[in-house]
Amino acid sequence: MIEARHLRVLRTVARTGSFSAAARELGCTQPAVSQQMRALERTVGTLLLVRTGRETRLTEAGEALVRHAAGILASLTAAEEEVAAIAGLRAGRVRLVSFPSASATLVPGAFAALRAEHPGVRMSLVEAQPPSSVEMLREGECEIALAYRYPDPAAGAGSGAPEAGQEPGQEGEEWGKDGLVARPLLTDRLVGLVPRDHRLADAERVELAELAGESWIAGCPRCRRQLVRICGRAGFTPRIDFATDDYPAAVGLVGAGLGVAVLSEMALEPVRPRGVRTVRIGPEVRREVVALTLPDLARVPVVAAVLDRLSAAARR
Repeated sequence: MIEARHLRVLRTVARTGSFSAAARELGCTQPAVSQQMRALERTVGTLLLVRTGRETRLTEAGEALVRHAAGILASLTAAEEEVAAIAGLRAGRVRLVSFPSASATLVPGAFAALRAEHPGVRMSLVEAQPPSSVEMLREGECEIALAYRYPDPAAGAGSGAPEAGQEPGQEGEEWGKDGLVARPLLTDRLVGLVPRDHRLADAERVELAELAGESWIAGCPRCRRQLVRICGRAGFTPRIDFATDDYPAAVGLVGAGLGVAVLSEMALEPVRPRGVRTVRIGPEVRREVVALTLPDLARVPVVAAVLDRLSAAARR
């Protein structure tokens, strides 16, 4: 019988490329990794790994087993969590992957409420942008992923249909069709940021085309792609002189008069903007923020509890 611990070690070896690197990541010795891999090969009756110099590569059988390992381990995680939660949420854990602006706005209130009601539940948070966070969910590295997408206006709000030239897995995800459960949380509007003394600082609404000649400050890679996309629909390509994943840094750059930016209202909520003005942009752009999980995990009480508290935090 294949053991889950052996599958976890095999995935780590496949990802890191060597027994020594896998041992460092797993916090054990290289001989221990070798021993577990030999045990797994005896169980399946065939060679799974071939060592070539300092590197280790998978055989065809090894590649097949690694492909199945993610689903097997995710199912095992769901089983472990459900069993731990039978005692009425006195035990269990939930691992959440979130993008930064949700980490600062939705997660603190949701986790604080859960801890107050169920102090025995263990919670953890790491940050990643979609689609990386969605892949972590599929790989069994978390129970819930917070993600967002920009609906295609041409296909109707919330359709999730990809835009022309858009690759699958970008802004047009159709999470339900990918076997994920999506809990809608909120719709987050994008707004413009200009320096306080900017010529359009007092405008009630600014068309993107009016900012065509400006120096731009952009956010994460996915946000930069969206900025280029919406500016392209407005008839120009933005000149991005500054790019940062840090929202306070982006606000600071705008406040210093170094350019303009488009950020989400959620990203601005925890920031104290100095020297900037927030303006409505036209055409209006909104993104859909959702909590994602797997169908089996959605039935686990602790996961359902976190989803409920995320929804409550979004309503607030």
